[in-house]
Formats: sequence, C-alpha cells, structure tokens
Amino acid sequence: MAVAVIMPELGESIVEGTIVRWLKQEGELVKEDEPLVEIMTDKVNTELPAPASGVLKQILASAGATVQVGQELALIEAATAAAEAPAAPAPEKASAPPPVESVGFYGGSEEPAPVASAAPAPAPAPARSDGQSRSASGQPFISPVVSKIAREHGISHEELLTIPGTGTGGRVTRKDIEAYIAQRKSAPASQPVAAPAPAPTAPPAPAPKPQPVAPREGEEVIPLVGMRKVIAEHLTRSYQTAVHVTTVIQVDVSKLVEFRERNKDSFQQQYGVRLTYTPFFVKACTDALLEFPMMNATLQDDQIIVRHYVHLGVAVALGAKGEEGLIVPVIRDAHKKTLIEIARDLDDIAARARNKTIGVAEVQGATFTLTNPGSYGALIGTPIINHPQTAILGTYAIVKQPIVINDMIAIRPVMNLCLSYDHRLIDGMYAGRFLQRIKQSIEAFEFFR
Repeated sequence: MAVAVIMPELGESIVEGTIVRWLKQEGELVKEDEPLVEIMTDKVNTELPAPASGVLKQILASAGATVQVGQELALIEAATAAAEAPAAPAPEKASAPPPVESVGFYGGSEEPAPVASAAPAPAPAPARSDGQSRSASGQPFISPVVSKIAREHGISHEELLTIPGTGTGGRVTRKDIEAYIAQRKSAPASQPVAAPAPAPTAPPAPAPKPQPVAPREGEEVIPLVGMRKVIAEHLTRSYQTAVHVTTVIQVDVSKLVEFRERNKDSFQQQYGVRLTYTPFFVKACTDALLEFPMMNATLQDDQIIVRHYVHLGVAVALGAKGEEGLIVPVIRDAHKKTLIEIARDLDDIAARARNKTIGVAEVQGATFTLTNPGSYGALIGTPIINHPQTAILGTYAIVKQPIVINDMIAIRPVMNLCLSYDHRLIDGMYAGRFLQRIKQSIEAFEFFR
C-alpha cells in the first residue's frame, strides 16, 4: 500500500510552505524518520522525515512549489508492499510538471500543476461563490503576511474577506491588500470608502509572466526564491514601516577580554560550552532592557505595548560562508537567566539552527534582537530592525586602538555598539542612555555581582 507524505502544520498561522529540495528521488529506498524533503516557511527551514519505510514511488510537489498544510507531497510504497509485488517492467515515467515561474509564500504566485499519477490527486478545497479558495476547515486561505498587513492597518477579518483576490482561486495577495489600502487612503476624508466590487465569476486574466534575464558572459542568474525571498520581503517591509535611526557608542572591553583569556579553557571544561563574548553582550543588553522598557516595546495600530520581560532573538547566519540566509532563534525569558545559562542556550540554539533541527516556535516571539557582525571582523554598521520590534543592537569587532585615559594615550581593546531604533517610539536621548547602560555593564564587568 502507498503511504502519503503530508505537508504538516509547522506552527500557528503557518498555512503554506515552499519545497526547497527533495533529499530522495523517485525510486530510491527510504527509511522511516529519515529526512525526506526540506521545506521552508516564512519562519524557518525544516527537514520533513519519511512517515514510513519503503520506496519513494512518486513526488507530487516538485522543488520550488508552494504547498498548503495538509497537501500530499509524495507517495511511499510501503516496504511490505514493495517486497510482495511481482517483478515487472518499470512503467514509463509520467511527464514532469511544468516549471514554476514565480514562487513566494504570500500569494500572487501560481501553484504548481498537478503531477500526472495513477493515485488520486488531493481533493480541491471547497470554493466560495466568489471563487476564493478555502481550506479543509472551510475558511479562506489568508497568508500570514496578508493577515499582518491587515492588522497593521485596522482591517478586520470580515473586511479582508471582501477584498477581490487575484491569486490562485481568488486568494487575496499582498498586492491586492496594498492596492486596497492605497484606495482607502486616496479616498476623500468626508466620504466613506466604497466597498470593493464583488469578484467576477470568471477568473481574472493571469498576470504576464516576468521575462527571464539572459545572463551575459561571466554572469549567473539565480531565482529569488525560498528563504532569501522571505528575508528580502520581510526586511523591505520593516524598512518601509519603521523610522530607522542608528546611534553608535564605543566601549573599552579590556576587562572582558582579560577575563575570557584567563577562563576560556576552564569554563569549557566546567560547563561544557565555549566561552565567547556573545553571552556577555546578551546579558548586558537584557539587564538594560529591564531598565529601559520602551526599547523592548512594539507599536500596534495606535497602541504601544511595553513588555517587562525579555525574549531575546540572536541572529545566526547559515551556511559555511553565510550564503544560506539568516535565522533568529530566541532565548526565552533571558532576563531570568544567568550568564552561564545564556551561554548554554546560545550554544544549543546556534548549533540546531545551523543543523536545521530547530522548531518553528523557537524562532517566534522575540521582543528584541542582537546581531554580531563583529564575529567576522565588521567594525561598524546599521542593522535593520526586525519588525515588529522597536530596536536591534549590533555588536562589532574588538580591535586594539590608542585611546586617551587621564590625558595619556593607552592601547586598549575597544569595540563599537550600533543601535538601530524606531524613531516613532524612541528618541535619541533615550537610545543614548540605553547604550550608556550597556557600556557601563561591560566596562565595569558587572556580570558576576
């Protein structure tokens, strides 16, 4: 018998994902719980294990395809059935589906054509009278980004359902809701915004497909898909939403460097993790956030939500050269943890993020983000805020420089802290005092008091 590989529910509000690559090909043997396919959502990459042992009989969703939760991705011929089946000439392989021209997470892209197969295709979602596709529960598919934009602009769920969609099956895409918001803003203040016209019964004409770029000599054309596409969309939206300002402060890290050099070997032997500089930065930042809670706030519609706890996100670059994107695992309740506990958490989440074994829930809910470009030698930069957070702290390379101490020149290890913050919520003085608090913690080396 054939066992279906189903797209799982990978987290709250995640309704779809993108097939990054198949780790096995049709006709290959697979073992139960062996990684079978890599799937990417707008939160995290994950490897989906095989639900049974046997032969990968048929792949129903090719690499690059956007798939819904509950959709069949492949069929595995169970090991017992494969062993009992008589030998027979292999049938001609069904023609491969046409390549997907444009794939994204947030609607507006064409879903892949179904693969020709003797097995029944997944039943289509029940359709509304206006043509909009629905999930198995009967609710229209609304992508996370569309829901988020709607909340940010005060659009209720009921109003969202009235917007005509140009995506597959009438789904509302990001372009649709942005056009609707622009229409509302351009309408005269004295007149209510006219309700959108009902969607036509006939499906809208497909948008013209983008023409492929012809590479010149020495060039390579790489499609913007997967995690890189999500990062591009998220950071663009963040930069368009928040009013970015960056403030830089220089810190003398003499005591920190001296402590690490004296204790890094014994620390690893005693606690089982390497002693790096990052746990000290996380601890200093967390303590400062409790004293300056507006740095830990978020703006939601016309309300400021101030948090008196810290879930600290730490940016982790993926790939040997950082070419596989960026992920931000979260140290939850960092304000309750000691430096040693933070060091252990950092070591654990960084390793699992790079091995792609981290869960979706572990990259959600951060209230503030720390990024460490100093680990690869960067001296200064302007980090982009991880929306909907209010600020992000960049820690940069430690270098020896001549500085003036008591009117005398001394050579000390120093570093730059670069804080980018949303000027809609944070003023320059508040940001400066926050940075001064972190500087004081590091220079005075208050971590074990």
